[in-house]
Amino acid sequence: MGRSRYLRAVHQGPDGGSDGLDPDAPEALLECLAGVSERIGRPAVLVAMDDLSAIAVARIAPRLGERFRIPHQPDGLPARVADKAELSRLCARWDIPHPETVIPASGAEAAEAAWGLGLPTVAKWSRPWLLPAGSGLRSTTLVHSAAEARRLYERSDEAGCRLLLQRFLPAGPDTDWFFHGAFTRGGHPLLAGSGRKELSWPVRTGLTAVGRWLPDPAVEEAGLRIAERLGYQGILDLDFRRDERGCFRLVDFNPRPGAQFRLFTDAAGLDVVQAMYLDLTGQRVPEPVPRPGRVFVAENYALLAAVRGRQLPFRREPSARLAPSRRAPAARADAGPGPGAAPGVPAGRRPGPDETPAAAAPAPAPVPDPVGAVGPAGPVRVVPQRERGRVEAAWFATDDPKPFLAMLAAFLGRGADKGARVLRRVPAHGRRTARAVVRAPRQRASGLTPPAPPAAAAEPDELLTR
Repeated sequence: MGRSRYLRAVHQGPDGGSDGLDPDAPEALLECLAGVSERIGRPAVLVAMDDLSAIAVARIAPRLGERFRIPHQPDGLPARVADKAELSRLCARWDIPHPETVIPASGAEAAEAAWGLGLPTVAKWSRPWLLPAGSGLRSTTLVHSAAEARRLYERSDEAGCRLLLQRFLPAGPDTDWFFHGAFTRGGHPLLAGSGRKELSWPVRTGLTAVGRWLPDPAVEEAGLRIAERLGYQGILDLDFRRDERGCFRLVDFNPRPGAQFRLFTDAAGLDVVQAMYLDLTGQRVPEPVPRPGRVFVAENYALLAAVRGRQLPFRREPSARLAPSRRAPAARADAGPGPGAAPGVPAGRRPGPDETPAAAAPAPAPVPDPVGAVGPAGPVRVVPQRERGRVEAAWFATDDPKPFLAMLAAFLGRGADKGARVLRRVPAHGRRTARAVVRAPRQRASGLTPPAPPAAAAEPDELLTR
């Protein structure tokens, strides 16, 4: 981040590192932000980039006065939607599909719930930001026995929050979807879109390694409805998983920009962070010009996911040439109108009698797409050539070296496994069994059905444990 051309200045965070972001004791963060405001010298837009920051900033927002422009979130809303137990209740109240969830009150109830939901079962801590460091507790775990669920519940006091058990939804090539949006007061959308997670790290359950902007009415309707019911103002990132019956179920609510928010960039370069900035500073938000088919790639995670998941990111799509890596604009920007821009009418309402729409800043000119268009997403989702977007590449090497170490281990592990199979003369993927079935002598017509070849065991789904 320190080498980004979009970065103008860096301000030191609160003393104590993550302890300075304690939502129950936000004095350190308040003092830090007050000092940042003094150095900037004028009001600035403040955008939280993770759940803990969003919760802490919402609690001190009334005390920041005129120092920062912050989306109005009443009644500790970020903490409520980030709390997985509260999210489950909200979904039930508003009839939003959600995985079947049980909040046990004892170890015996946890064991019984695990049996009732079916094994394996997903176990989640309701407030993962409270988990103590070094405890070995993960925000999400896949439990395979009732005894494991009981033992996990017995650590509730150590976790500092409640344990939830949810029905496991199997992952597949078209099951993981997300919704991003920027909303003004009253939950009115400024910019929103749905997309499909095509590769993730960890495999099938982690962050987006390859994502594609694909409009889906069910996902978009659920995201817009929950924002309207909450009266949400700000940026949100929702995760959905499609169950066996094709129903999209909301599995996570992040009250901040997602890591792949640049995927939803319209033809004029407008994304959810820029839309929020324009709205909070009283400028006109241009009408979005969507670009379905646009692709987001985090190169190192995508390669690692492809190696570990034994698939290529674009195996079902025509290949596309990656655009040069670009970093997103800095989340913090001065609140004043940019050069050449005049205050306009915020999107979502008509101009008043004293407002002149002609004074609004004109929408920026469309940015031409680079060479190499992305193909359609499938047989029923054909994207016209003029609407196909470029690949938005992101490189996280300097931020986190662990993916490279994991990638190296994955390469070496697969190479060692292949070498061992060659030495044992055992082919991969059950080829020996297949040959044995093919070479078996044919049975005479005696009314007997020949035995079917043994089915290959399916690879177990993995679940994020972080």
